[in-house]
Amino acid sequence: MSDLVKNTVRFLLFILVQVLVLVKVKPLHQFVVPYLYFLYILWLPFNTPRLALTFIGFLFGFSLDYFVKTPGLHAAACALIAYVRPFLVSILISQEGADQNYKSPSVTSMGWAPYATYVVVLTLLHNTYLVFLEWMEMGSFLFFLGKVLGTTGVSLLLILLTELLFYRKQSFKTNTA
Repeated sequence: MSDLVKNTVRFLLFILVQVLVLVKVKPLHQFVVPYLYFLYILWLPFNTPRLALTFIGFLFGFSLDYFVKTPGLHAAACALIAYVRPFLVSILISQEGADQNYKSPSVTSMGWAPYATYVVVLTLLHNTYLVFLEWMEMGSFLFFLGKVLGTTGVSLLLILLTELLFYRKQSFKTNTA
């Protein structure tokens, strides 16, 4: 399957799961909102240019905003993590260049510790920015902090379950043609 088709299917699936399943979770919805959709941005190929990545992130977040009727909150958070992602990848991947030997970020391509750091930092950044945009109307700092930590914890648990259930096999690219 080509990368374009695979990423288009992922785009649709992540939006559908977030809109049809995770937004409907009522017991947690007052304080903790489970977010999994932005994993799509984290799984995009290494060779995606920063400008394209930021545009895809914005478009992806805007698509979710359309379905959940929020005024650009998800678009802003997704564009932010899409913009920051290349900086983080360049810091976490050693100079040997795993980003040139593998197609996309995963445990196989980066190793457990760098991949976990990558996911935790971008999840925390996404949720902090998203909750901050929501919090500007409410005002309680303890509510803000609790919601960021709770949402990030639930999101990380969902990402771990997704990674374990849908293992993405990565092949090592060699320099031979």
